[in-house]
This record gives sequence, C-alpha cells and structure tokens, in this order.
Amino acid sequence: MEEFGVDMKIVGFQSGHDMSYCILEDGVPIIHEEYERFLREKEPLGDGLEWFFQNITDKELDDIKYFTEGNPFNRNGKYGPVCSKKEPHQKMKNHVAKVGGGHYIVSHHQSHAANAFFSSNYDDALIITIDGGGNEKHNWEDVETEYTGGKGTSFTLWEGSGNKIKPIHIYQDSDLNLGAFYQSVTGKVFGMSIGHPYGFQGGTVMAMACMGDSSKYFDKFYEILKGNNTRETFDGMMDYYKFGEIVKKSEQESFDVAAGAQKAFEVITRETLTPYIEKYNPKNLCLSGGVVLNSVLVGKMYDWFSDVENIYVCPVPYDSGLAIGSAQYIYHQVFDKPRVKWNDNSSPYLGRTYDEKSVWFDLDKVSDKVIHEIVDDDAVAMLLSQDDNVISVFGGGSESGRRALGNRSILADPRSPDMKDIINEKVKHRQWFRPFAPSITREDVKDWFEKDVDSPYMTAVIKFKEEVRDKVPAVVHFDGTARLQTVTENDNEWYYNFIKKFESMSGVPIVLNTSFNDREPIVETPEHAINCFLRTNIDYLYFREYGILVSKVI
Repeated sequence: MEEFGVDMKIVGFQSGHDMSYCILEDGVPIIHEEYERFLREKEPLGDGLEWFFQNITDKELDDIKYFTEGNPFNRNGKYGPVCSKKEPHQKMKNHVAKVGGGHYIVSHHQSHAANAFFSSNYDDALIITIDGGGNEKHNWEDVETEYTGGKGTSFTLWEGSGNKIKPIHIYQDSDLNLGAFYQSVTGKVFGMSIGHPYGFQGGTVMAMACMGDSSKYFDKFYEILKGNNTRETFDGMMDYYKFGEIVKKSEQESFDVAAGAQKAFEVITRETLTPYIEKYNPKNLCLSGGVVLNSVLVGKMYDWFSDVENIYVCPVPYDSGLAIGSAQYIYHQVFDKPRVKWNDNSSPYLGRTYDEKSVWFDLDKVSDKVIHEIVDDDAVAMLLSQDDNVISVFGGGSESGRRALGNRSILADPRSPDMKDIINEKVKHRQWFRPFAPSITREDVKDWFEKDVDSPYMTAVIKFKEEVRDKVPAVVHFDGTARLQTVTENDNEWYYNFIKKFESMSGVPIVLNTSFNDREPIVETPEHAINCFLRTNIDYLYFREYGILVSKVI
C-alpha cells in the first residue's frame, strides 16, 4: 500500500440527478456543492465532474490526486459514468496520469453505506441503505445472498467496524423496492413532482398520512409492495391509477390513501429489518439512501427496535451524498486510513462561505428596495419573540442536504398559534397541513419529547410530551409529533447560542426552523437570499456574521 502524506485530497463526484461534487481532505469533507443550489431548480441531471472542473482553479487542481464516483452505470444500464461527457473525463484522465493518482468507481450502495457509517462517530454499527434503486459493479464477497454485479439493488445491509464496512445482504429490485413504491404513490397517485425541476414531493404525502385512516387502504398497498408492483408493470400501473381516482373524491380520501401507503411502507420495512436486528443485535444503526428522508419511518424505528441505542442518518442520504460516500470509501476502505470524528473535524455546513464585501455588493444592487442597520443577536432574538415576526438567517457555509440547519434558515416563534399559517401565507405557499420543524437545544429534548434522541440533521419524527404541546403549537403536527433538530454548541455554535438567547426571553428552548426558500432549492448566495426575501413577505433578513439586519422599504 502506498504511503500517503498530509493533505491528501480526494474528489468525489455524483452525476445524473442530485449532481454534486465534494473534496475530501485527510478524510474530512471540506466542501460539498450541489448543482441545484446554483441552477435554482431541484434535482437537475448533469455531469458532476464537469461541475467540479468549472469551480476549481488549475492551482487548486494540482493538490488533487484521486477521483471517485459512486454511481457507476449510465442510463442505458451499461458500465460507465452517468451523463458523462468526454471532455471532463479526458481532463481527469490526463491529470491522474500526470500526478500518478487514480480514478476509482465505487458501487452505488457501497457509497451510500460508506457515507452512512463513516460520517457517524460509531465504532461499530449495522448499516442500512434504502432507495429507489442503484446499479452495482462489484461482485461483493461474503454476502449471504447469491448476487452478481450489474443488477439493480434498492435495499442493502452492512456491518461497519472501525474503518471498514462489509456487506451482509443485498435485495435486488425484483425482491423489494420501497423507493420506487413511494415515488409511484407520490407521482402516479397524487400527481406530485418526483424530480426535476420541482424535486421529489414525497414529504407532502408523509405529512398527509397522519390525518388519514391507515387501515382503509393498507391491505391493497401491502399487497402491491409484497408483489413488488412498484415499477412500470401493468398491474402496478392499474393499481396506482385506481388510487389516483380515489384521491380526487375528497381531501379526507386523499389523507386515507396517504395513510395506507405510509403504513404499508412502514410495515414492510419493519418486517424486512427485524430478522437482521434480532441476529446482529446492534447498538447502533446507520441509515442512508433517499428513502430514509422519510423521517416518520426513522422515528418509528425507535419504537420497533427498543434495544438499539442510537440511530444515525447522515446529512446527505440521497444520491448527492454518493460524492461524499465514494470518497470516504476509498479513503478508509481502500487506503486503510483511520476514522475521523465528523462533528469534531467537519460538519454538515459544507457549502461556500461569503465575505462581508460580497454581502454589501449585493445589497447595494437593491438599495432602493431595502434598508439595513447593524444589530447584535440579542436584538434579533428579541424581534423573533415579538409580533409574530418571520426572520430569515444567512451565515457560514450552506448546509449540505435537504434540511436547513441554522445557516440558511427561516426562523419564527413556535409559541404563536397562528405562525404556521403566517409562514405559509408569507413565504412557503405550501399546503395547510404541512408541518414546520422545531430546533431545540440538545439538553432540553428530554423535557419536551417522549424520546431523548439525537436528531442533529432533522431526520427523526418524535412525539412531543402531551403536557407541553400547547406551549409551542406552531411546531406540533396534528398527531402530536415533530421532525426535530437537536442543536449542540459543537454542531453550530451560533445557532445554539441564539436559541439560548431566545429561551431567556421566551422561556422556551425551541425556535421554529424551516428552509430559507420558496418552492426552490435552499438559498446558496447572498444574492439568492436577498431575492427570496424581496419576493416574499419575510419581515427581516439577518446576515448574522456581520450583524446586518435588512428590512424592506415601506
């Protein structure tokens, strides 16, 4: 094995949908950029390697020796990069040859599993990856099932120990595909978007489910999943079209259909996982793949598997995270480098940062539309606690992943009974039943929620304790739950201290947090932030690093 010195940099890239690239330095992701944040359209197709070369200088490229990708098949099912273009791949080959580096192709679910485990701080775990399907290149050894590479998989299980992961069981598409099922329900039944340019809207179905009678249509959805009519089969199409007619009858019928689909989805997941939980008796679970964005499902796992102590979902579990996972796999598994602690050395805030000069430059362009003043965090926390103000916050590197975690967030007072409607009317323009999330200081979770869990990336839906629900009605869903974000000083020092300031004024260690956007990707640049602020009715925009509080000219 070659000896590597300090500052070893690996570029991972994801092509196809969820296009992105990352740079891993000594095992730590130092940047992860998703193309949709700049295009301002969700889930575009494209070449992640080309996107990388567009954003790096020749001098910066000199420090990079290795390239990885975690989506090894093109759209025709043949081996090769997805949506690859000749020029960037030739440029990579020339560079690798020049510096004596390498180009590695890691299988789809290998990359998901690596991202799940190596982004956690667990020394050992059972790893679960669930998505809508990914093609695999490698014939993995020591797998319990007969499996040949090059076929579609959508559900895999792995053991993680130290700096290595090992596959346990691989489900092929023909066995089970939970991701395709939820896509079909979202798209064919409810007629919602499942990709570019509006993104996957399965979260809306998930929100509807808590208001329906899950028993009414459970049996049929369970039958569909058991028969795996989740792809473009004739029977599957007919089933979905029939449900598509049912949901048009009334809002309650649509809630009942959503509830039945979500319940079948949960039951099949539990039935599939239980034998492995019983066999391996893990203390820790690590989850990845687009399906685990279903935070209701993740929250239920705490009830199903009570002997499991910790459940971790990486910040970028969907395919954009393959850029990170493939690089992590090569660094740890192939190069045999030791683990790094994610929250000590890295964070989910892997986007670009912007200096004060760039903020003022973009503010000057709209000087006739905005006014600004220099304030401190105490003044902003006071504004948040008064008059049902809605405040957008911009600072630090943008969050990688689907959830805003305090750097590109819209914040509001959770105590207001009208706040959910206010934000929907002023900013988000979403369905009335969509919930908003609470950010809560980690040490206070036990006093507010039925389960004292870590959820730093807003990945688990947990029930509020009944006696406190009326204190924060803006963040309590109709079934008493919330998709919480737990915040520590190590996670995000500014956000943690801001919540503490708000608590000192309100008595509540919780703020309402939703992503800084309006039916578009989360804002990335100061210009995006200003544009979103101006075309919505957000009350204030706070560039927190520079104390710049922006309001509109009346």
